Amino acid sequence: MVGLGHITQVAMLPAFAHAAENSELRALVSGDPAKSQELSKTYRVPLTYSYDQYRECLHSGEVDAVYIALPNSMHCDYSVAAARAGIHVLCEKPMAVNEEECERMIREARQGQVRLMIANRLPFDNSHLEAVKIVASGQLGTPRIFSSMLTMQVKQGNVRLDRKLGGGALYDIGIYCINAARRLFGEEPYEVVAIGASMPDPRFAEVDETISAILRFSHGGLATFTCSFGAARYSFYEMVGTKAVLRADPAYERSRPSILSLMLDGQKQEFVFPQQDQFALELAEFSDSVLQGRDPVASGEDGLADVRIIQALLRSAETSQPVKLGPALA
Repeated sequence: MVGLGHITQVAMLPAFAHAAENSELRALVSGDPAKSQELSKTYRVPLTYSYDQYRECLHSGEVDAVYIALPNSMHCDYSVAAARAGIHVLCEKPMAVNEEECERMIREARQGQVRLMIANRLPFDNSHLEAVKIVASGQLGTPRIFSSMLTMQVKQGNVRLDRKLGGGALYDIGIYCINAARRLFGEEPYEVVAIGASMPDPRFAEVDETISAILRFSHGGLATFTCSFGAARYSFYEMVGTKAVLRADPAYERSRPSILSLMLDGQKQEFVFPQQDQFALELAEFSDSVLQGRDPVASGEDGLADVRIIQALLRSAETSQPVKLGPALA
């Protein structure tokens, strides 16, 4: 486990209890020795390393894989170092801060013959998997309009507000809306447009507080979403087809039940999905892909697709112009 911040402590470390069949936690890597020692005792992790000892960890023979939960700007270098050491990589989303870094990570993983997976929860969210299934079944008719919102309050000093470290609402939470739209439409957008807005608040000196975006898909499909670091916690998404409407409210949750509502011919049908340990499912899938020698769900290419769109949206917000997406680099 490389990086012992919030998501590692509240989600990934506890997840090993539910992924013990194929995953064993062997080492912690952190810049905080006291935190490392405390967590190593709590979770009975035998080995601890500093960031300066990261390469020592990679070449120790004690680990087969790393989970990288560092600031976004550090994902690429730490992933590449692991791949070059023959160590498999599970990297937190977003994969990196730009397409070139994503490409480098994919290339190094291929050359090192290691598995590279992005820690995206949506492929392990039962409510979202059911939503994709419903859309693909044709019950909505032709999917036409996707809309979504994901908002929260982020405190001053949080790493997610630091531009140099790859902060910003699009990278951190907008990526969920982007990934959901891509999966529900089953294709990639070819043009995007975005606009940013911020309150006169010192938290948002380096990154936009709020971003609203439109993604244009083929056959007339449109996806719109808003993400914000300065609004009350809220999430939903909705897909409107030519025959019916599907809504997830709340959406993108890891710690609460999710509810899907299908509205067809004036009738409403609800599906309730209990809270699940999506992080344990991520771990199990990643370890299975390593053990079975196959590509994982949420591959590097999938991570690249999200980052391409984020970069295009940021260019659009900066220039106040739509941005067309060229072919993927991979």
